[in-house]
Amino acid sequence: MFSAFEWTVAMRYLRPRRKEGFISVIALFSFLGIFLGVATLIIVMSVMNGFRQELLGRILGLNGHVSVYGSVTGLTDYDALRDTVAGMPGVVLVDPMIENQVMVTGNGVARGAMVRGLRPEDMRKRDIVTSHIVEGSLDDFGRDDGVLVGARLAERLGLSVGQQITLISPKGNITAFGTVPRMRAYRIVGLFDVGMYEYDSNFVFMPLDAAQTYFNMPDTVTALEVFLDDMQRAPAFARELQHKLGGAGRVHDWQRANASFFNAVQVERNVMFLILTLIIVVAAFNIVSSLIMLVKDKGRAIAILRTMGATRGSITRIFFISGASVGVLGTLCGFAAGLVFCDNIETIRQWIQALTGTNLFAPEIYFLSKLPAVVDPVEVATVTGIALVLSFLATIYPSWRAARIEPAEALRYE
Repeated sequence: MFSAFEWTVAMRYLRPRRKEGFISVIALFSFLGIFLGVATLIIVMSVMNGFRQELLGRILGLNGHVSVYGSVTGLTDYDALRDTVAGMPGVVLVDPMIENQVMVTGNGVARGAMVRGLRPEDMRKRDIVTSHIVEGSLDDFGRDDGVLVGARLAERLGLSVGQQITLISPKGNITAFGTVPRMRAYRIVGLFDVGMYEYDSNFVFMPLDAAQTYFNMPDTVTALEVFLDDMQRAPAFARELQHKLGGAGRVHDWQRANASFFNAVQVERNVMFLILTLIIVVAAFNIVSSLIMLVKDKGRAIAILRTMGATRGSITRIFFISGASVGVLGTLCGFAAGLVFCDNIETIRQWIQALTGTNLFAPEIYFLSKLPAVVDPVEVATVTGIALVLSFLATIYPSWRAARIEPAEALRYE
């Protein structure tokens, strides 16, 4: 499609003489603009994907895809209800659970926390917790006084495995002097670190029997957590389950429970995509301006080429190659740089933090303790395709304008 002559002339025009240095500077800026635009877009979209995937994996690892809640007093006869739900197609696991807020204390430090009561056999099926035990084990979790505590929560309280953590519940015992908060000490048998700040610094897991005793909820649980083989089926399954239960409980799926959070992440992701795409658009306009200046400067050379037999199509292709080469090279370099950065993003973050002495990814703000990046091949292809298309489109008008130059007119004004 392109002859060797056209490639030779086009490459020569990309290496202008000293007096044409300004054109070379504009072309360099065009290359850097597309390079940075493509690389940044790939990195940001990958981080947003990783952020969403990590949060989703951790939230759904500790919380069910569908939750069945009872009345204010909780769910009674929950084992029969559990068997009913477990018999439905697509159900992998159903856990009865007690969940309540408490105050925890240790070494004179007090913090708010969330207590979850689960049966030991159900707790062992929570891979997100069992695979992230950083100290201690689950061996003693079945005992009444054994609890699992988030590693960050234990650190703030100055506690470790084997020591006791005190739970204070505002739903205490009613006496002649009023309601007295319920208080009891439990032995820490294990510390977990799932990598999500909210859970690691706020959650305490205890056996279901012990939770029922502590919260004065005999033969009652707060909810049933249902895990499905496909989390995307959760909304349809929740509707089916609600119809089957009638008024026996309230059913919520994970999308409904976390709708505002994940919608915010999606909106931010879309806005970042649009904003960063503008970098590539601006770089494409730089290609247009540099080519127009190049055409104006090479008017006499174009006229000589035309008198030597070069066709309008040949002139068009010469300037198309000149402009497209900048865009394609910038896109490919940005593509490679973006993938390399994503593959080493956590190492780069740690290096920058050590160099600057600042925390670039505070877990208490961003929920996660590590900066995630998940590369989506479809998105990378889309970004690369957009950059290439804009680069090609940017060469159309200057190339057409170069081909329209009349040799006689160009030589007469030189």
